[in-house]
Amino acid sequence: MLEISGLGGLILLILDIWAIVSIVGSSATTGRKVLWVLLVLILPLIGFIIWLIAGPRAAKV
Repeated sequence: MLEISGLGGLILLILDIWAIVSIVGSSATTGRKVLWVLLVLILPLIGFIIWLIAGPRAAKV
C-alpha cells in the first residue's frame, strides 16, 4: 500500500482540492461532476492523475 505523508501529503491534498474546485466549476453535468469528485476523493493520487488527463475543466472567465 502506498502511504503518502508529510510534505508530499500536503501537496497532494492541495492538488486534490484544486481538482475538486475545478470539477465543480466545470460545465459538465451534475452526475459527471459527482463521479469525478468521488474518483478524486477515493483514489487521491490516481484520481488526480486521471482527472488531469481526461477530466472536465473549469469554465474560463
